[in-house]
Amino acid sequence: MPDPSVPQTRTPEAGRPAPGPGRDVSRRALLGTAGATGLVLGAAGGALGYAAAPTPATPLTSIGTDRAMFHGKHQPGITDALQAHGHLVAFDLRPGTGRKEAAALLRRWSAAAERLMAGEPAPHEDTDVARDAGPSSLTVTFGFGHSFFARTGLEKQRPAALDPLPDFSADHLDRKRGEGDLWVQIGANDALVAFHALRALQKEAGDAARLRWQMNGFNRSPGTTAHAMTTRNLMGQIDGTRNPKPAEPDFDQRIFVPPSGEPAWMANGSYAVVRRIRMLLDDWEKLARPAQEAVIGRRKSDGAPLSGGDETTPMDLEKADAQGEYVVPLNAHARITRPDQNGGAAMLRRPFSFHDGYDADGTPDAGLLFICWQADPLRGFVPVQRKLDRGDALSRYLRHEASGLFAVPGGAAKGEYVGQRLLEG
Repeated sequence: MPDPSVPQTRTPEAGRPAPGPGRDVSRRALLGTAGATGLVLGAAGGALGYAAAPTPATPLTSIGTDRAMFHGKHQPGITDALQAHGHLVAFDLRPGTGRKEAAALLRRWSAAAERLMAGEPAPHEDTDVARDAGPSSLTVTFGFGHSFFARTGLEKQRPAALDPLPDFSADHLDRKRGEGDLWVQIGANDALVAFHALRALQKEAGDAARLRWQMNGFNRSPGTTAHAMTTRNLMGQIDGTRNPKPAEPDFDQRIFVPPSGEPAWMANGSYAVVRRIRMLLDDWEKLARPAQEAVIGRRKSDGAPLSGGDETTPMDLEKADAQGEYVVPLNAHARITRPDQNGGAAMLRRPFSFHDGYDADGTPDAGLLFICWQADPLRGFVPVQRKLDRGDALSRYLRHEASGLFAVPGGAAKGEYVGQRLLEG
């Protein structure tokens, strides 16, 4: 599994726009947020309706007022900072739904996403779930699966990069929870805002599409650490140290299809590989910390390479200990996934963790909703995963349970909807 995370473009403590005349803050921003100790349902020893003394209303914080823009060169939810809550959803077009109906659906979804990301109510029958909240960094991202093109008569427009992924030895895939005609990624820093968007888009699907699968995830909330830092996964490891950064000169060519790319409708778009990866936490947590660090190749405390330095220090792959053994083991995850060990292959990892309860024997159903972005999965995800298959020390603690690959077109200009160049080209 590649090292998952995303570059943080601003810190939790600084860089958030403050409310003011120059901000497009919705009506919700004027209402404030409710206290954290409101109505308690089923509290221990208490009856329904018992509540602690309410705290005074406080102004909407910068976390709530943060807003991502729907229109732009690229779709939102790719280079935006990780959000605290996420939903991944796939839909299949219903029988009889063709290109015309699919275009109408994307038009409705795009209009709804634009409103919701601005902190406004859904366009039809808003549920009021997020009535008191601001935009909360909500992003909505849309993609097309391999099967979408046959269903809409657009086979000639299907990108070669969307060919099915090869099989990998770590795969134990549930086909019912993979692929799909349409894919939607929702992220927000408030759980109610994220759910509100999920529900609104499901309702907007109407008779055109039915839900195929849904996965829910989470990350650390902004402001919960003393300073900005790379996120941790459910194994307790700092993840994402070597993620490509937008400031790097070759970032766009690695992550996005160029304006002159083929097919033309994918210009400025990207390809998302989506994998549900269960972490075998009971086995992992039996390892002592030094053994865990040897599997990863980095210190658990701060993410520094075992060869020394801090998190951002380049890893010395040739450094050996007194016994002549490599300090960073040959099968360490961080060694194997390095771009310079994979012909320069790179991808932008932007995941969510998940926990879906426990199996009958008490084993946690938890892990990573792995999402990676690249200009071409055959040059990004595939070569790295093949190498991991051949000897990654981390693989014995992971199980890949679902998989999908989606073509995510470029952003919609003002007045356009996502996918318009494909569906009306």
